[in-house]
Amino acid sequence: MTAADTPTRRTGAILATAATRSRDTPAWLVATTHDFALIADGGDLVWRHPWHEVDTASWGREASELTVTFVGTSRHTAYPLGREDAFLRVLRERVQASAVMTAELDLPRPKKARVAIRQDLATGELLEQVVLGRGTRPSPEIDVVAARVLAIMRDELGMPPRAR
Repeated sequence: MTAADTPTRRTGAILATAATRSRDTPAWLVATTHDFALIADGGDLVWRHPWHEVDTASWGREASELTVTFVGTSRHTAYPLGREDAFLRVLRERVQASAVMTAELDLPRPKKARVAIRQDLATGELLEQVVLGRGTRPSPEIDVVAARVLAIMRDELGMPPRAR
């Protein structure tokens, strides 16, 4: 078992690690087969997210930091990170591996949202996501458009229609 394992979910094999800092203390970013985790230098799990919950991750060369946003929050978190090419390649590959299909929603400006069908890399389960853009609030209008686009995506992927 790895430090990121829990009794209910195995993280899979560790693919890459990178030293960073969290709240001014040493920590490790850990990319496993199924999850992305932050582990304190002493080995305590700070957070762990399945890859399908990673919305965006980008490395800024000038700032030497990795900025991550998770699905369900518009707040991003930055972690100091040197040029860790192997880690960044694994990060990109795992996020892309979880993305099965995505589409931007056609909404009146300035509203922005997208839908995605992502795969839980631990179970193989396909999951629907509605990701709202910055400043966009949930609304019945977005729900209707998202449901319509997700139904088309499910059909294109050969998934059964969603139960009503």
